[in-house]
Amino acid sequence: MTSITSTGPVESFDPAACLDRLASRTADAVRELGRGGAVVAISGGVDSGVVAGICVRALGPDHVLCLRLPERDAASESSDIGLELANALGAKTVEEPITEALEALGCYRRRDDAIRRVFPDYEPDWRHKLVRSRPTGGVIVFSLVVERPDGTEEQRRMPPDAYRELLAASNMKQRTRKLLEYTWADRLSYAVAGTPNLLEYDQGFFVKGGDGLADLKPIAGVYKGQVYALARRLGLPDSVASRYPTTDTFSLPQTQEEFFFGHPYEQMDLLMWGHQEGVPPAELAPRVSLEANEVEAAYREIERKRVATEYLHAPAVLVDPAD
Repeated sequence: MTSITSTGPVESFDPAACLDRLASRTADAVRELGRGGAVVAISGGVDSGVVAGICVRALGPDHVLCLRLPERDAASESSDIGLELANALGAKTVEEPITEALEALGCYRRRDDAIRRVFPDYEPDWRHKLVRSRPTGGVIVFSLVVERPDGTEEQRRMPPDAYRELLAASNMKQRTRKLLEYTWADRLSYAVAGTPNLLEYDQGFFVKGGDGLADLKPIAGVYKGQVYALARRLGLPDSVASRYPTTDTFSLPQTQEEFFFGHPYEQMDLLMWGHQEGVPPAELAPRVSLEANEVEAAYREIERKRVATEYLHAPAVLVDPAD
């Protein structure tokens, strides 16, 4: 059992040593895969920015393609920030808007149908987002928030079937982006570099066949606060290195905290670390500005999510494998 007097995941972190290690291992992984470079889908966020920076350090800027994949609901600012990042790294970059593809696949129609099951008068130009219930260690309840034309917001609880319908439609965005990542990877004989950090990877905050699909995942063992430290070490533009985590999925601004984790990443880093290290909730509580029972609830939710999202990590089942 670890005492709270021990340093946390950020305090003892050496970004220079970590960056050297990740760049070396990334170069080895790409070489072992028989690929000549890496494709990174950059969202303007710090995770994809750091992965792109690691790939450039590992492979050289001429062997990294930064893909910008905007769509109707994601702010155009994200693609602009991605362009700034690619230029700063000296890497090649291509913008591939996916709105028309999603329209053809019925993504927005399916989304609107799901929303109208909760708000029958909803119109497609209303902004919206999903929010979760506060962490209790038990069942998570989701609600839908819409912004009406007069600027007022209204929130209503989503029935499970409407929630699944909306999530299935939204997941088409990540899967369409991944299709284009592999299209470019095939064209260039590159590997696809995934961008989940430790919190996202461990807790299953990704789409199977979407952003969870990659040939290598350089930062899947790196806490979010450590990712920010790597961004500063890499000298990434401030627009990337200081950008707060968002889902970049729904049309209303939405943090990862209100959609998935339930706590801001600064707390989640410590909660995940405390759970991993066996720190008693009562000892960790003052450091994360929570009550001991709230830390206990967070620990339970970490465990529940690992079980619930185990399917996302699982490879295809070979029902009758060859001898």
